[in-house]
Amino acid sequence: MPNFRRAILPGGTFFFTVVAEQRAKILCQEPARKLLGESLRDCRKQWPFQIDAFVLLPDHLHALWTLPPGDTDYSKRWAWVKKEFSKSWLSIGGSEQEISTSRLRHRRKGVWQRGFWEHTIKDESDYARHFDYIHWNPVKHGLVEAVCDWPFSTFHRWVRQGTYPRDWGGRGAEPLDFSDLDDSAME
Repeated sequence: MPNFRRAILPGGTFFFTVVAEQRAKILCQEPARKLLGESLRDCRKQWPFQIDAFVLLPDHLHALWTLPPGDTDYSKRWAWVKKEFSKSWLSIGGSEQEISTSRLRHRRKGVWQRGFWEHTIKDESDYARHFDYIHWNPVKHGLVEAVCDWPFSTFHRWVRQGTYPRDWGGRGAEPLDFSDLDDSAME
């Protein structure tokens, strides 16, 4: 078993990728979106954090979170969100992917892949690249032709606040180059 260690930076900002089990395309379904939103809101009531950017795709999500000063425990938050979402999802008859006997022994449900991918944001440039990457992701995956056409993203919030122009990443725009980001692990 690998000796994997998560970054610990109290009050830091982190980029996450969280994937549905076997890449099941469940996350953009209306009940799943509602339940995930409730799980995130309830988690934030218990353990505050700021969601700087977020995009929900059919089989995975990306998020950029900033934790409160002195706080390092994003793992507890994601574990709780995934657990609560899974319980609610299955209680309404949501689908569960087949999982191994070993995973059953460890009481895992077939809703989320184990764990998540995390990257500690190093500086303003790193933040900006991941912020843009999150919002560009639906275009990258061919789900829409323009970023503004994807409804399940904080892009629209940032347009209203003046951070992005509405046509950022629009039709005919040059594809954005994120080759310097290790997106093989993100997807």
